[in-house]
Amino acid sequence: MSARTFTAADRRARLGRRHRLAERGTDVTAVTEDLVVLHATDPATVYLSVAARLASPSIDAVASALYEERSVARILAMRRTLFIVPVAHLPVVERSSTDAVAVVERQRLEGFLADSGIDDPTAWLAEAATEVIEALDGGGAQARQITALVPRLATKIPMGAGTKWAATAGATSRVLGVLANEGVLIRGQPAGQWTGRQYTWHLRRRWLGESEPAPDSVTAEAASTELVRRWLRTFGPAAFDDLKWWTGWRVRQLRAAVADLDVVEVDLDGRPGLVLGDDLGDDPTPEPWVALLPSLDPTPMGWKERDWYLGPHRGPLFDRSGNIGPTVWADGRIVGGWSQRPDGEIVTRLLEDDVDSGTRDRIDAEVSRLQAVLGDTVVKPSFPTPLQRELSA
Repeated sequence: MSARTFTAADRRARLGRRHRLAERGTDVTAVTEDLVVLHATDPATVYLSVAARLASPSIDAVASALYEERSVARILAMRRTLFIVPVAHLPVVERSSTDAVAVVERQRLEGFLADSGIDDPTAWLAEAATEVIEALDGGGAQARQITALVPRLATKIPMGAGTKWAATAGATSRVLGVLANEGVLIRGQPAGQWTGRQYTWHLRRRWLGESEPAPDSVTAEAASTELVRRWLRTFGPAAFDDLKWWTGWRVRQLRAAVADLDVVEVDLDGRPGLVLGDDLGDDPTPEPWVALLPSLDPTPMGWKERDWYLGPHRGPLFDRSGNIGPTVWADGRIVGGWSQRPDGEIVTRLLEDDVDSGTRDRIDAEVSRLQAVLGDTVVKPSFPTPLQRELSA
């Protein structure tokens, strides 16, 4: 029996439906669950990724889920990347991914501390953790406020020795990051606007309270299997290399997780791929749709092999490190890019010649929709791309 073939058109139909772009949702947490996680390196990406997928988008709805309902949380996970994760799924993401990141980050920080002349970095970190916990016992604080309460955090540590990025910096951000990775702290609301990056830090047990699942509710092995299952349900069918890139895991861990699932090998227009055994059917082609997605959106960043939705547009839309900028989508493929001028006006450029008038009208309507969400706020991506730079000039 020959392998089931999934064409680019088949995959685009799935993308539109399963990524909530063709059929928008009504709830921030549910949208996050549908996408498995949201990229959060750029704070604005979270808001704009959700806005593109909500029937009634608003900045306040996302902020409420993050900081009032606290149904989603910001953690470091796969590929040492910051993500927004549904609180109910924290054990799956953390046991499969964050725990390994935490070990590496602690070792790296202890190395920096040793290089700064501290004889016993492990003891130094234990004392720092105790002092930070005491400092935050009365409520959240920003990094500079914590440093004032825990002076040892001002210790200068060398980083990037032997590289062109060599520098010294205070230990605060590294220490707080390690404690967050280990489940002691959590990043709360940023100071200033919703696009801000200076987070308020909180004791995680107090921030999440009774809503936090027991950390030992799932084993590392079961968590890895469950994360792969969730990813395949949203992003499958896909190549093994796509899954390896997205998770950032060692091959042994990934193969073990895949082996515990009912997975079928399929043909992706001439390339081998994987899909869940109960997910071999076709998704109905949705009604025509368009979307304006922000930089680092989870959809374009979901696969390593992107030709089936990106086409020949990698050059203008990605930076040199592989980070994608703001994109214009139509019916499951990227057809252009967008940016904002200094006054906040959204501007687009189409990169495909076959965009019909109906699609152009839908793009114009989507621009107006997003403009209403943004108002006069100007979002500046952390990783500018050639097209984004040109359009924003």
